[in-house]
Amino acid sequence: MKVILLKDVKKVGKKDDIVDVADGYARNFLLPGKLAVIASHKSKEILEDQQHDRAEEVALEVEKAKEVALKLKGITLTFPVKVGDNGRVFGSVSTKQVEEMLLKEHDIKVDKRKFKPSGPITNLGSTRVKVTLYADVVGEIHVSLVSQS
Repeated sequence: MKVILLKDVKKVGKKDDIVDVADGYARNFLLPGKLAVIASHKSKEILEDQQHDRAEEVALEVEKAKEVALKLKGITLTFPVKVGDNGRVFGSVSTKQVEEMLLKEHDIKVDKRKFKPSGPITNLGSTRVKVTLYADVVGEIHVSLVSQS
């Protein structure tokens, strides 16, 4: 029986795949569990419409991510930190602090888990921090640590 998967099913296929499975497996497991629907002409048309709509949404999200990447390109965030002898920094600047300052000063919201390097910044001077905004859209922010007077 040919079915269209509504969710990913282990060892069968991914969401929106049209797969051929045993009749009993489809009737007893996939259909009652709302994991699939029977692949009729009408359901195939609906699937094509949904895929077309999803492609348009993805294109819009990519455009928004590219706009944010352009905004990020010119941004430098400056953090005053305490410095000891020999220029050693006491503490560090975390990605959470970078996220908060970016939101507060530039009104740009980026999840802290999207920053690379994902660890704290501990060196004086300027550091480039990459931000993954979408699957293949990457922005870059300059984070500068300066000694506190």
